[in-house]
Amino acid sequence: MANADAGRMVTSVVREGQRDEIAVEEPLEIRVDGKALSVTMRTPGNDEELALGFLYGEGLINEPREAGPTTDFAANIVDVTGPLLSDPGQRNFYTTSSCGICGKGAIEQVAVAAPTALPGPVVGRALLAALPDRLRQPGFDRTGGMHATGLFSAEGDLICVREDVGRHNAIDKVIGRALLDGGLPLSGKILCVSGRISFELVQKAAVAGAPILVGVGAPTSLAVELAAERGMTLAAFARGERVVVYSDDGRVSD
Repeated sequence: MANADAGRMVTSVVREGQRDEIAVEEPLEIRVDGKALSVTMRTPGNDEELALGFLYGEGLINEPREAGPTTDFAANIVDVTGPLLSDPGQRNFYTTSSCGICGKGAIEQVAVAAPTALPGPVVGRALLAALPDRLRQPGFDRTGGMHATGLFSAEGDLICVREDVGRHNAIDKVIGRALLDGGLPLSGKILCVSGRISFELVQKAAVAGAPILVGVGAPTSLAVELAAERGMTLAAFARGERVVVYSDDGRVSD
């Protein structure tokens, strides 16, 4: 599924006498029943998906909700229909575009409340290695400044792709889309990210029920530990014909 809001994602500036296209970064306030809950720095586009994917990943919703922009601040606010499944209390949800868990006040607040991944599909190593090349990234191609997350079938068919300056926002948008389409949990599917694989990406993938997460870049130590704990297959350095599997290689065939 292509990104219908691609036109809002790129702007242009003049530098050294030449016009250059750059990725847009603006704040988005997420409200629930009119009450502010979170502010995240993101690339505009698919904001309702972002809000729903974020709330799902935090364990605050478990089904589609009505969500839409308000008229304030040039539609940089999304209001989601409540109630939430639990009270977020005093948790600080401000996040930057580079960090998905910067707003958490304590390490206990990033613990994953997700079951162990289902057995999931067995896929070929060559298919995993090829997935990054199947990501459609028009925003990155124009600006060089966006991350992408793609949702793939076990056969390697691209189901949905989203771009954002924040890697955690891109995965939230994909998960939010899947929630709206009745596609959660993501059992039998593969998530592919365009950059390094950090803890919060594994966290979001685990909550969404994805059995396989593959990325172009390197994983972090916490990402590997969490994936192994949750029984997920974590693969990284997917470039050309090469991929490195860091956890649960039982889903990967040669």
